[in-house]
Amino acid sequence: MRFFVATLLATASLFAPVAAFAESADVESTIKKVDTQNFSITLDDGKNYQVPEDFDFNGLKAGVKVVVFYTEVDGKRVVNDLDIVQ
Repeated sequence: MRFFVATLLATASLFAPVAAFAESADVESTIKKVDTQNFSITLDDGKNYQVPEDFDFNGLKAGVKVVVFYTEVDGKRVVNDLDIVQ
């Protein structure tokens, strides 16, 4: 039984660092630039956020305040969801 528990804990510790690389976060900011060619949005914090290729850019332009929910993957901020703040 001890061997089973030790093996289980060792396996879990191997996967723990993977979770640290894919943490979700959110930011409320104003759009500075919309790049439909490269599927990205730049906010007034100066950071660039990648969006999926099927992303709907309707209603998004410079000056619109948004809340962006994103995950950082390989140093890039990838948008999971985006809400326009009224």
